[in-house]
Amino acid sequence: MARAVMLQGTSSNVGKSVLAAALCRIFYRAGYRVAPFKSQNMALNSGATADGGEMGRAQLVQAYAAGVQPRVEMNPILLKPTAHARSQVILLGRPVGNVGARDYHGSFNQELWRYVEAAYAALDKEFEVIVIEGAGSPAEVNLKDREIANMRVAKMAGAPVLLVADIDRGGALAAIVGTLELLEEDERELVAGLIINKFRGDMALLQPALDFLEKKTGKPVLGVIPFLAHGLPEEDSVVLEKAAARPTAPGEVEIVVIKLPCIANFTDFDALAREEGVNLRYVEDKNALGNPDLIILPGSKNTIGDLLWLRQRGLEDAIKELAARGTPVVGICGGYQMLGREIADPGHVETDYDGIDGMGLLPVRTVFQPTKATNLVEGRVTGTGPFLGPLQGLEVKGYEIHMGASSLVAGQPAFKITRRGSVLVDIDDGAQSDDGLVWGTYIHGIWDNDAFRHRILDVLRARRGLPARESGLEFDADQERRFDALAAVVARHLDLKRLAAIMGLDRPLAGDGFGA
Repeated sequence: MARAVMLQGTSSNVGKSVLAAALCRIFYRAGYRVAPFKSQNMALNSGATADGGEMGRAQLVQAYAAGVQPRVEMNPILLKPTAHARSQVILLGRPVGNVGARDYHGSFNQELWRYVEAAYAALDKEFEVIVIEGAGSPAEVNLKDREIANMRVAKMAGAPVLLVADIDRGGALAAIVGTLELLEEDERELVAGLIINKFRGDMALLQPALDFLEKKTGKPVLGVIPFLAHGLPEEDSVVLEKAAARPTAPGEVEIVVIKLPCIANFTDFDALAREEGVNLRYVEDKNALGNPDLIILPGSKNTIGDLLWLRQRGLEDAIKELAARGTPVVGICGGYQMLGREIADPGHVETDYDGIDGMGLLPVRTVFQPTKATNLVEGRVTGTGPFLGPLQGLEVKGYEIHMGASSLVAGQPAFKITRRGSVLVDIDDGAQSDDGLVWGTYIHGIWDNDAFRHRILDVLRARRGLPARESGLEFDADQERRFDALAAVVARHLDLKRLAAIMGLDRPLAGDGFGA
């Protein structure tokens, strides 16, 4: 039976996901077999598992931090918002329908509880430690009697709860005291400690507040975690709202990602953002487009709705005008579908529209399907032109998550898929324009491939008159360094001995420089 600890927050976006990843790495480095768990996640950033399931990106990241392969039991329920207060429900890696918020919280989620129990039980048998992440706040009184993501999970797992508050947004003390006040007595007893997250100030000035908290609540403050520029993949698009654009400096290439209302899997572009000499901007206004070196249309959970949004805001015309002047344009998944000539939805999988004309920049027709493709994939570059031509035959890997099937009306594919999961296949993927300046693919994570990304960036630099770089970011190695750096900082500011005692661990957490 695994020892468990659960991170719950005074609200959403207090940093639970990042702290959970840090704890997974701390336990892993201390020699424990550890797994993450989040019963119900709401996010548009997701990924595929080795067996073709879909789960939340945060739990994928936490699994990597724990040194284990992701599996859908780590996130048995994933809610992917579409529009009009509706979400696609992913159960154990597979979509089971679109449900409105009222119906979901009315009875639907109660029917899913047995799957939560079974998923946790499977992990409980295999791992020594389970790091559980809650969702939102445990004190949402309008939903508490029907929730399946916070205190109900803690009780099921017998997990002590660490309550996390974001001090950077202000009101952290009131949020902690208020949250505890709104919990039932048996729920308050489960809270074993408090964590103050995202602290930027002077500890000497904060200490009286910590003393007050412990006296007022009777709960120990286990740590004050500094504001971390961790750079790990984010769970929610709310981080894009806080991202401040900056002018492109001399010697940099400028890449614009269109910030769609239902943008999905924007973690696709983390590797590009980390590269030196790249200024990656998210844009939702045609007047902010400027004259970039590359425009990327990302994935979307509502492709037709987001394409209509592009039209209404004049962004489609602006993008097409830049493309006509020679600006390269790339589409990933939903963005790839938008670049085609037509998107058909005869079964109203996404919207009430039967279909819609695409942007017409790629010779592709897309038809939405009732089944979803979710696969880890491997393939190679087959396209031509200034970007893909020099890379012909280069092997790439990534993952697919899409409801549509796209077919070429003319021209040639950009990639060839050679493996889906463990199955060898021979499937054309993507498309390109005649001049090779516009191309698209269903392969998420394409930019994580180092050789592929470096070559594309070198072409962009050459077009701007800049020299090629001799080397660039090694993405996988950089991820590992970031996991270790994050864990080291959290370990220095968290009372690991007290945490080990709270969890009843039989081995210390001080390992590999984590902790004293």
